[in-house]
Amino acid sequence: MSALAQVLHDIGHTVQGSDITAEVFTEGPLRKKNIKILPFSEDNVVEGFTYIAGNAFKDDHPEIKKAREKGYEVIRYHIFLADFMSKYISIAVTGSHGKTSTTGLLSHVMNGSVDTTYLIGDGTGFGLPKSEYFAFESCEYKRHFLSYYPDYAIITNIDFDHPDYFEDIADVVDAFKEMASQVQKCIVMYGGDPYVSDIKKVSKRVLTYGIDSDDDIVASNVEVSEEGTSFDVTINGKYLDRFQTPMFGDHLILNSLAVIGVSYLDNLDLEAIKASFLSYGGVKRRFSETKLHNMVIVDDYAHHPKEIEATLETARKKYPEREIISVFQPHTFSRTEKFLNEFASALSLSDKAYIVDIFGSAREESGNLSSKDLVDIIPGSELLTEANLEGLDRHSDGVIIFMGAGDIQKYEKRFTELLS
Repeated sequence: MSALAQVLHDIGHTVQGSDITAEVFTEGPLRKKNIKILPFSEDNVVEGFTYIAGNAFKDDHPEIKKAREKGYEVIRYHIFLADFMSKYISIAVTGSHGKTSTTGLLSHVMNGSVDTTYLIGDGTGFGLPKSEYFAFESCEYKRHFLSYYPDYAIITNIDFDHPDYFEDIADVVDAFKEMASQVQKCIVMYGGDPYVSDIKKVSKRVLTYGIDSDDDIVASNVEVSEEGTSFDVTINGKYLDRFQTPMFGDHLILNSLAVIGVSYLDNLDLEAIKASFLSYGGVKRRFSETKLHNMVIVDDYAHHPKEIEATLETARKKYPEREIISVFQPHTFSRTEKFLNEFASALSLSDKAYIVDIFGSAREESGNLSSKDLVDIIPGSELLTEANLEGLDRHSDGVIIFMGAGDIQKYEKRFTELLS
């Protein structure tokens, strides 16, 4: 919603919105653009606005009810977005993990060649009034992405998540298959995904990508240095070029291949695309680093076991000589319970793991377990509270990664204040 508000503001609309009073990381860009943020109140509902409702709130929300009582149309986020993108050549980025990082990279790289309006899940949105292209993050939760009929789609992977909605992996795959059938031109998908054959059954055209593989888009001769990662790219067996990115980790090479594939399909300027990779700085809350004393403090959105593994792989490759410390906040009780053993396995890849209280989210306030259940099955791990954060300073030469999708940033902020 923050990203959409920014897009609409940038292309010339007057925008205001209502939200909770607690500070969250997505509100910073709104304030920089002087977009008015109001605390929730029925008094905010007045004539003259189009009302767009975020999917975090149900129909019984006081402002939604008030708008409808007054006869104002209330449009759900995904319905509004579906109509909005129809004016552009659209590229949807979807998948169980890696959507935000890939959308951020795609948006940056495409703007090196053509004007591109974009909407990213880290709360970043940017609108260009005369752009022909629209790149956006497309979420599978509650099958919201079935509202969209994009020209192109990137599918980073298909995995079981959102156990509060999806029944099992078969249910997730069915949702992605239906989404894939709605893509107009071509799908670019990770070739190592176990469900790629399911997507190929329902889509007219699918290009796959991988590292040292027999996919359609392939990275080879990968080299990692202090400056980042470089690799050769071939498409359909034909050498394209050598690319370099300041990022680290196999998952970021894969994201790059997806972006290169879409750019190639729509005949964008290859030299401009290649140059844009060099200036990419990442997206918010995806391995965002701060150097303090001799520590590296990392803020990351990882909240699923696969995402934790990818984040820790990045840390190992970028800082191979340092101690890697995880400070993890589980996000939702249902996800923690469903993947308890997988979380333990992923977090055990760090040298030391600290766990804070579970963040319940707006849709789930309690559950059948606590963070101690996770600590009990991770050797050497500890519970952590805001009151005992000082203990982290024993890792004086470490990379301390604060991970989670809730309010883990308050722990990071408190720790950096203590260090300062």
